[in-house]
Amino acid sequence: MEQTVFNTFKKIQIEKPVDKIIKQIKTLISSGQLKPGDKLPSERKLSEHFGIGRTHVRDAIRKLEFYGILKTLPQSGTVVAGFGITALEGLITDVLDLEGNDFNSLVETRVILEQNTARFAAMRRDEKDIVSISGALAAYEKAVKEGNDTVEHDLMFHMKIAEASKNNVLKSLMMIVAPDIITFFKENDICTGSKPSKALEEHYEILEHISNREPEKAELAMFNHLKEILDKKI
Repeated sequence: MEQTVFNTFKKIQIEKPVDKIIKQIKTLISSGQLKPGDKLPSERKLSEHFGIGRTHVRDAIRKLEFYGILKTLPQSGTVVAGFGITALEGLITDVLDLEGNDFNSLVETRVILEQNTARFAAMRRDEKDIVSISGALAAYEKAVKEGNDTVEHDLMFHMKIAEASKNNVLKSLMMIVAPDIITFFKENDICTGSKPSKALEEHYEILEHISNREPEKAELAMFNHLKEILDKKI
């Protein structure tokens, strides 16, 4: 009985300053207090407001730019992207609030998206794309070998493939779906143990097929890479 109760406890997650900043900004956007085109205060002012170093603010802005939520314009500063982020967030609920079949359906959606980004990337990629994907993979490999957290590097690899697909709709949907799913896996220690090393080999196979312009093989390699998450029951 005691062991059963013990197994229901979850590891307490201590939020980092960057995560807290991101959560506040996303909440302001979702609630409509920040709208597309609205300009954010400078890094210095945000740093003073939050009471933390500018490095944390800069990292938060960088991540939100990566997800397509913010963009930095020359001589204009950082603004909320015109991309319909609020509408999309209304369609896809925060994954941490999803349970059971809802979450599994979201995972299935990610697999469908990524199979197609891999296929289109193999058909449409140019040399710059290969360099970009290879760079992301090198960063992932370095993190694996050094025993560091690999989640963000993994996400970057998949996003570079989405960029190479030359399909902005697929890329935009990936920006919404993938980060939250990967965050869920990270918070529940799903991407641990020998999994990063196994994923590294699979990443190299996917890149090889994209580089060789083999869309069917790239799609199959991506499916095999993600198949394990389809088998997980929440």
